[in-house]
Amino acid sequence: MRFIAKYLGKYKKESILAPLFKMAEAIFELLVPLVMSKIIDTGIAGGDREYVIRMGVILVILSCVGLISAVTAQFFAAGAAVCVATDIRSELYRHIMSFSDGVRERFGEAALITRLTNDVAQVQNGVNMFLRLFLRSPFIVFGAAIMAFTVSPKVAVSFLVVIPLLTVIVVGVMRTTLPLFSDIQSKLSNLLDIVDQSLSGVRVIRAFGQEDRWKKSFDHGADELCGKQLYNGGFQALLGPVTYITVDLAIVWILYRSGHLVLRGSLTTGQTVALVNYMSQILVELIKLANLILLITRAFSSLSRIEEVLYTPCDDRFHTDAAAADDTEALEKKPFIVFSDVSFSYSGSEKQILSDISFTLNAGETLGIIGGTGSGKTTLTRLLRHEYDATGGSIEIDGKSISDYSDSEISGIFGEVPQQAKLFGGTIRSNLMMGDKNADDASLYAAIDAACAKEVTDKKAGGLDAVVEAGGMNFSGGQRQRLSIARALVKKHKALILDDSASALDLLTEARLKENLNNLPYSPAKIIISQRASFVRDADKILVLEHGEVAGYGTHSELLSGCGVYREIYYTQFEEEKSA
Repeated sequence: MRFIAKYLGKYKKESILAPLFKMAEAIFELLVPLVMSKIIDTGIAGGDREYVIRMGVILVILSCVGLISAVTAQFFAAGAAVCVATDIRSELYRHIMSFSDGVRERFGEAALITRLTNDVAQVQNGVNMFLRLFLRSPFIVFGAAIMAFTVSPKVAVSFLVVIPLLTVIVVGVMRTTLPLFSDIQSKLSNLLDIVDQSLSGVRVIRAFGQEDRWKKSFDHGADELCGKQLYNGGFQALLGPVTYITVDLAIVWILYRSGHLVLRGSLTTGQTVALVNYMSQILVELIKLANLILLITRAFSSLSRIEEVLYTPCDDRFHTDAAAADDTEALEKKPFIVFSDVSFSYSGSEKQILSDISFTLNAGETLGIIGGTGSGKTTLTRLLRHEYDATGGSIEIDGKSISDYSDSEISGIFGEVPQQAKLFGGTIRSNLMMGDKNADDASLYAAIDAACAKEVTDKKAGGLDAVVEAGGMNFSGGQRQRLSIARALVKKHKALILDDSASALDLLTEARLKENLNNLPYSPAKIIISQRASFVRDADKILVLEHGEVAGYGTHSELLSGCGVYREIYYTQFEEEKSA
């Protein structure tokens, strides 16, 4: 409650007016049976036409004022619920975007999407119904019982039996169904995970003819979710019939008991109608109250899942409130990056992904990293980006431990081009300006030229304002890579990480790109990961990895003479390039 109250506190007016107007509606609704009783007993029984008309006008006024109160209450309740959901969703999205890779992978993308969408929607519905009914329904139930006693205490005694009985029924159904809500949300997350994997890997699935297996997997997940929902819905469906039967039996008893009293002259026909109306009001409100409790419980289940994400530290290793490092001048301190006996293994795994990695990179120098698939090249850069924490050894940047930097400072120091070139829907300009939102056209074109991407913009209608579809699907793999490199170059970072970012380029373009990167005027330190020895052979130092360990470290000539792994990679590719 404290968590949701923090958001509702920003909308005090709506949160107070919504239940107050609902209370006003409830008061007018409780007066209606009394007016009807007067019309029947005085107007109709006495043949007083004017009295009937006069009381009828009062009845219409009560209904209209009640309707206006209900609409106004729903307006304020819906407004508060939408605003609260918007605030929660925004905070949740910002928090998720600040997660390190390790934290994000621990939750899973499908689970995070479920929390951002379905769970927030459940909270919104719960807040909306809570503001509308949490005062109104109990007030109507107990108010109707009290009003019944003012009409006829003898008959109203039955209300004291029916209300506890209905309460037992409602609580029994809820105790059975509520534990299933968390299970349903879990099944939904699993189904979304299947959808996410199948859509993102649809080309691979088709290439290996695995469509039927994934369809069966989806059908199994959908059937499990459907089964849980049907099982839960079946119990909820019992609530209505059982409650109606109980109240209908109570109404039959009221009519039977009232009939005897009417015949004796101690109760009027109008009073009997009023008692039946009050019992019907109790029925309706108990159904609403039961649904409200179910919604609120479901909302609390979703809220606990949201809190789990929000209260998870973005990264246990460093604080995220430090200011970003905007200074883009070349670093004077040397060495710039130092790895000392760094080891790494994923949480819960004893297998070492990296073991005893040591190297030094000075400001303005280039480090090439090469090795076979699965040798730990990308993992090394993820440690450098502080997406994971090393399990052994130490990493220093510019003379400070990496743990002393905030995530914003790390982002300010390193510009990165990942293995999978990713463009976002918009324009070439909007994609490039992700590096620097204040960059002018001259800076953009300079980055484009350095990334050998000028022909990309020249061939596209609109140049910098050419449309980019989601994922950059209207660009080839090589074009996406060059634009991704240009995006990293727009902001003149102190260091660049290029993770196999030229794999889709031909050898001529690769050579031009390498020359341009070496001639950048602000001389950033560069870490270049590549499967091609030709792309790293001119680096100041080359780190050769094999099975997560250092197989060699030195210059191209040193490694050719002293590192068998590097020599094998180089001469194998050299022969391939000669034959090509």
